[in-house]
Parts: sequence; C-alpha cells; structure tokens
Amino acid sequence: MKFKSQLLDDKALNRSLIRVAHEVVEKNKGIDNVVLVGIKRRGMPIAKRISKLIEDFEGVSVPVATVDITLYRDDLTKVNDMPIVKDKDLEINVHNKIVVLVDDVLFTGRTARAAMDAVMAAGRPKMVQLLVVVDRGHRELPIRADYVGKNIPTSQNEVIQVEVKEIDGIDGVKIFEK
Repeated sequence: MKFKSQLLDDKALNRSLIRVAHEVVEKNKGIDNVVLVGIKRRGMPIAKRISKLIEDFEGVSVPVATVDITLYRDDLTKVNDMPIVKDKDLEINVHNKIVVLVDDVLFTGRTARAAMDAVMAAGRPKMVQLLVVVDRGHRELPIRADYVGKNIPTSQNEVIQVEVKEIDGIDGVKIFEK
C-alpha cells in the first residue's frame, strides 16, 4: 500500500474522541446503564479512552468490555477453518443496558453487524449504539454509526488506518492507496 495522507494527528484524534465522549453522555442523558464494548482490536483501547474521558468530566466510570467477533464473521472460512473461541463472555452484564459498540473504522458494516450478533448472544440490551472513529462509507448493510469522530469519504482503492498508542505506539489516522 502506498501512503497517501495523514488525515488526523494525535491532537485531532484526541479532540474527536473528546467530542464523541460528550455526545454519548448527551444522547443518553447521562451514563446510567451505559456500557462500552470495544471491538477487537483497536476498538478496545478506544473504548477505554472514551470511558476515561467520560469519567474525567462526569466523575463516574463507564464499564468497558471487549468483543472478539472471530466466530461471527461471515467470511469465517477465509479466517480459519477451526477458529479458537476467544472472549466468548463479555465480562459485563449487557441485559437492559445501553451498549455502545466502539470500533475504529466503519466500512461495509459487516464487522458492526457481527459485533451486534455477539452482544445479543451475551444478553438482551435495552439499546445498541455504534461509535466509530472514522466512517468511510461504502456500506453493504443498513448500518449507521450513532457517533462518528470523522466522516472520510473514500474510494474502494483506499484504506483507512487508525493508529492508537496502545497498539501502534502512535495516535493518528492515515489513508493509503492499494
């Protein structure tokens, strides 16, 4: 892949996360019964950051869990013939909670749909919302994000990469050309 552009630096990414954290609180009229579920891999550190930001300005911690959608992927045969079950238990109760799924990039909608399936298998939430750092368009399923850090229209030949310090050693959003 060929590097095309730096779309967000660390400060711009942080501002986006601060904004969406406030939006979560505003839309839900507080954080009662709100839980954050980060979609592995980069969704988890982003969910933890959002929880910390909310705690900083609300004074209350929002529970965070991880969902590994490996078993729910509709392209499972391409991933592995005999996948290993990881994090089958969300480690938090989602029954009658407002579950905010957190992911780095929303593209076709398949990952978000698979994550919703995993959450529904764990319990019956009151509501499921979706928070993404980047919405790049090209949906194949009728899924939209409730909270978006940045809308970045892309072509099919482009790839968006969200980088987080916890995994990549740096924060930012880059675009590459295939």
